[in-house]
Amino acid sequence: MTARTGSTALGPGGPNAIAVTLGLLGDEWNLWILRHAVDGCRRYGDWMGRGPISNTVLTGRLGRLTEAGLFDRVRYSDRPARHEYVLTRRGRDLWPILLAMWAWEKDRDPTAALPEMRHGRCGELFSPVTACADCDRPVTRAAVTAALGPSGDWTRSVPASVGRRRSTGARRPSPYLDRTMELLGDRWSAALLGALMMGGSRFTELADRTGAPPAVLADRLRRFEDAGVVTAVENPERQDRVGYVLTARAEAFFPVITLMIAWGQRWFRAPEGPAISLTHACGAPLRPRLRCDRCGEELRASEVTVEDG
Repeated sequence: MTARTGSTALGPGGPNAIAVTLGLLGDEWNLWILRHAVDGCRRYGDWMGRGPISNTVLTGRLGRLTEAGLFDRVRYSDRPARHEYVLTRRGRDLWPILLAMWAWEKDRDPTAALPEMRHGRCGELFSPVTACADCDRPVTRAAVTAALGPSGDWTRSVPASVGRRRSTGARRPSPYLDRTMELLGDRWSAALLGALMMGGSRFTELADRTGAPPAVLADRLRRFEDAGVVTAVENPERQDRVGYVLTARAEAFFPVITLMIAWGQRWFRAPEGPAISLTHACGAPLRPRLRCDRCGEELRASEVTVEDG
């Protein structure tokens, strides 16, 4: 599947870049592994010393991430044969998404044990601001127009996994991404979020776009209401029907979505063309960039230090 240099060519008619991205980043153990890889973990013992991950889970996730081109498996010992996992350019390119997720989570719960981010240029702890690279204005859902592309069929945008990609029981990552996983950690939740972000509001419309069975869709909508992601509103023309509107909490997650789309379509390309095109209010194709909320400068990976919260 993986091209070690450049982007990966996806199969015709199969999962598109959005589905592949959600499959990788909608798994909390993957995000946990990547978070510590950014912090310097490369060997099994490095990750095992950071949290309650099992050998089975670590082996499986590292294999999947390596297959997807986020890590290179490099031998560092012959006797015995041992390997370390080095982030590729594709893997290193994920840092803006991780920073944006942490910032969104911390904004929802300032007491959460999330990593702190320090900007080396100004020396301050910061929260990233997602801006358009062309006009430097903020990225919000209201400022972005989305259009499905040649590979953007809804059935191709849903992650392939059919179960939950969240851990249960005692062995699970630090829960600092719990709210993100409510949105992305289940294939139907991820599909529903996308349908809502694209303007869907009615139950039948959301069912058509996601392909979710009615009972499953009703369950995910209830979860989203409980999580404060959507609000049910009455239809003034049909009192027996309701629509679903994204809350401010969900709208604030939109920059994370744009960063994920940009990363996915940069590294995974369907032969038919992109899955979705995003245009900023300035008229330029959206190229999201992170800026420091303290000094306003564009953030660069080499200038960001991640500190345990």
